[in-house]
Amino acid sequence: MARRKKVYEGKAKILYEGPEPGTLVQYFKDDATAFNAQKKDVIEGKGVLNNRLSEFFMDGLAAIGVPTHFIRRINMREQLIRAVEIIPLEVIVRNRAAGSLAKRLGLEEGTALPRPIVEFCYKDDGLGDPLVTEEHIIAFGWASQQDLDDMIALALRVNDFLSGVMHGVGIKLIDFKIEIGRVWDGDYQRLIVADEISPDSCRLWDVKTGQKLDKDVFRQDLGSLTDAYSEVAKRLGVLPVQATPIKPTLIN
Repeated sequence: MARRKKVYEGKAKILYEGPEPGTLVQYFKDDATAFNAQKKDVIEGKGVLNNRLSEFFMDGLAAIGVPTHFIRRINMREQLIRAVEIIPLEVIVRNRAAGSLAKRLGLEEGTALPRPIVEFCYKDDGLGDPLVTEEHIIAFGWASQQDLDDMIALALRVNDFLSGVMHGVGIKLIDFKIEIGRVWDGDYQRLIVADEISPDSCRLWDVKTGQKLDKDVFRQDLGSLTDAYSEVAKRLGVLPVQATPIKPTLIN
């Protein structure tokens, strides 16, 4: 697809004008960032893996009736998506204690939570994406109470889907974050899952070994991020498992 006008560039993706009104082209970069972009690197192949994995998850959600912005994958790094009005909140679903939750509450990482917990963070890099309450969200007009109810319901459906898919390939879904956008059909508003779903936005641990298969590998210098993401993709069947190389045989 011919390169179009850049609409927005974030830490991990670039958005370009789409070929039709109401569409965008989402390009996945190889850039890796952590700690609010204080740690940065370029990880070759990361964008390709996240593009393929996000396609896999978005297609799976659509198949169970969860609306998303995903239309189709264009190539190895780009996908065609529906333009949405992004609600300025990160929606986080936690199944086990990890990251900031473990630090805030003094919990051991990996502790199972009594039930999935949904949290909201205000999307502002300059402020470090601070945790906010439903009262903040409604008071500042970022979303209505009905929006919040719908966002929580969407997030929990995504959690059910991702947890089941990951468990089936021997991976624990510790937590994840999504973004949600508004789309309009005349005067009628719908909320849909937007942005991406990938190991960049999830915490994924091997069920048996506890090995981390997500961006914590980069955050904590635990090894190759590409290898971790490739392992997730192979288990899900997104990438073929590498077989033992076969030496060519001459045929007379």
